[in-house]
Amino acid sequence: MNKKEMSPRAVALEYGNHAAPRVVAQAEGEMALLMARAAEELGIPAIKDEHLSEVLGKLQLNEQIPEDMYVAVAVVMAWAYWLADKTPPRQPE
Repeated sequence: MNKKEMSPRAVALEYGNHAAPRVVAQAEGEMALLMARAAEELGIPAIKDEHLSEVLGKLQLNEQIPEDMYVAVAVVMAWAYWLADKTPPRQPE
């Protein structure tokens, strides 16, 4: 399968009280489409970024994102918080 024929992939992240966002759900193919549809129905912000979902899809469930993904994920999460008119939780110092 070449890059243009890649199967849809969905990855859900959660930040909460962790040092870094972590993967809480992921799916490929038809399940990814169902996951995206469910997020839309629940009002959960989602973006379509094949490169980011490909990298994040290689992580295990509950695994925190690696440091080299912090900036890319921070941009997405900032956008999601902005859409929800919320601010990210502060980490204890």
